[in-house]
Amino acid sequence: MRAVVTVIGKDDIGILAKVSTACAEKMVSVDEVTQSILEDYFCLIMLVGIDRMTCSIEELQQNIQGKVPDMTVHVMHEDIFDSMHRI
Repeated sequence: MRAVVTVIGKDDIGILAKVSTACAEKMVSVDEVTQSILEDYFCLIMLVGIDRMTCSIEELQQNIQGKVPDMTVHVMHEDIFDSMHRI
């Protein structure tokens, strides 16, 4: 099982490290990462493995948000993400 994590906000040093640490703390594996900087904005999309996760999706989002409080963080189960984007 996987989830989609998105993080968007003003660019700063160590964002990827902070988000990855928040995931590791909850036994979530980082499977794929894409990131870019659009002018001053940092945009991150991660596919994470949640088979061994030790919390709920909501708690994972709160843990990540705690590490990057000035950014917008969304965590969504991959099945929900796929359903939302299926025509």
